[in-house]
Amino acid sequence: MEAAGTWTLLLVLLLLLVLTLALSRTPGHLPPGPTPLPLLGNLLQLRPGALYPGLLRLSKKYGPVFTVYLGPWRRVVVLVGHKAVQEALGGQAEEFGGRGMLATLDGTFDSHGVFFANGQRWRQLRGCTTLALRELGMGKREGGELIQAEAQCLVEAFQGTEGRPFDPSLLLAQATSNIICSLTFGLRFPYEDEEFQAVVRAAGGTVLGVSSPWGQTYEMFSRLLKPLPGPHTQLLRHLNILATFAARQVQRHRESLDTSVPPCDIVDAFLLKMVKEEQDPSTELTDKNLLMTVIYLLFAGTVTVSTTVRYTLLLLLKYPQVQERVREELTRELGAGRAPSLGDRGRLPYTDAVLHEAQRLLALVPMGVPRALTRTTCFRGYTLPQGTEVFPLLGSVLHDPEVFEQPEEFNPDRFLDADGRFRKQEAFLPFSLGKRVCLGEGLARAELFLLLTAILQAFSLESPCPLGALSLQPAVSGLFNIPPAFQLQVRPR
Repeated sequence: MEAAGTWTLLLVLLLLLVLTLALSRTPGHLPPGPTPLPLLGNLLQLRPGALYPGLLRLSKKYGPVFTVYLGPWRRVVVLVGHKAVQEALGGQAEEFGGRGMLATLDGTFDSHGVFFANGQRWRQLRGCTTLALRELGMGKREGGELIQAEAQCLVEAFQGTEGRPFDPSLLLAQATSNIICSLTFGLRFPYEDEEFQAVVRAAGGTVLGVSSPWGQTYEMFSRLLKPLPGPHTQLLRHLNILATFAARQVQRHRESLDTSVPPCDIVDAFLLKMVKEEQDPSTELTDKNLLMTVIYLLFAGTVTVSTTVRYTLLLLLKYPQVQERVREELTRELGAGRAPSLGDRGRLPYTDAVLHEAQRLLALVPMGVPRALTRTTCFRGYTLPQGTEVFPLLGSVLHDPEVFEQPEEFNPDRFLDADGRFRKQEAFLPFSLGKRVCLGEGLARAELFLLLTAILQAFSLESPCPLGALSLQPAVSGLFNIPPAFQLQVRPR
């Protein structure tokens, strides 16, 4: 019996030794970083739930480019600060243009859809989706009018609170989701619709799941945790709600498709192009890629913009002098009662500055979305093998003290010049940079501007609790920074 126990112990030690050698013997010349432990990787330095601050802490020791191991198998090169991220994603966009892994979602998307695809598949899907958005009026007057119409519905919903305190999260998410649904399916839904509310909550639950401490743990140990019961079953339920809704809408479009008329929405555009290319063996316009693209648009388009608008409202409650200055500018430039249009943005430099500063301070996707090297690449004297994952820490760019003085302070004036005109900042990269810049950047900018200005044109914002009690710290911080919940009161202006 003792001999069996001894042999078992020796076998375990041998396996640990083999694993350690496997981790240390990697091709290329990688940046330095903390030594990984067998089975644990750099778990001692990177606590799940605080992954982003842990990476920032390591950068103080190892510099702006370093290597970490998320668990025993996942090797990641981390980029910190504006210079490193700009040099990689901007200066070597092609090499850093692959999509890395999101273990919490990869089981569902399986490298399909416009966000998760790589190579030729990604190029075809991005081209098709971008063209559809352009043809539907994004960046033009028609696209602005669609957002304005939804903004008016949101204002009416706020009016329905009759001055009572309320959490604006669901209404904001429904408004942004309706904009996506209008573009994707040609439909908008009443805010009272229970199925629509369930879809919106599922989108929010998906983002919370991938950003939670458990989600960060899963990114490190997905091979071990995948077959076990755990919180990922709840995440799968959220994704199933989105998938069921999306599949039903796609099927409705397929049954009513008319190839003789121009497309009315993204799904129609995708299906029409599928008909044209059905004999092409190299086409990536398939049923699975369509469904995965639609699911991604639903959860990303619902949560990202609404979260940013919500955080901006929180900032305006916390800093009433900023809210008053924005309202003064709106009244001076637009008069009372006129709904702002996209063409008004140039006349509202302070309002634009507030929106930019809110996005900068929030840093919605602080770790950036993982990239992957499309080929073996030399970067800052290191050789990064093809397929190496890269985390470009966008939060470290938006809070880079070499670019933004006192970066943790809310200061919209940093986006204004001495004459009060709006001033662009090269390090303002909330939508990333390079080949993988956010597909809906233009749409998101338009939504942020039109939704916020519509609310501020109609209401004064008040908090039912003392301003000092309003926290600006994220309630959840992972892939996404999710602001804390708060109560809002609105008074007609």
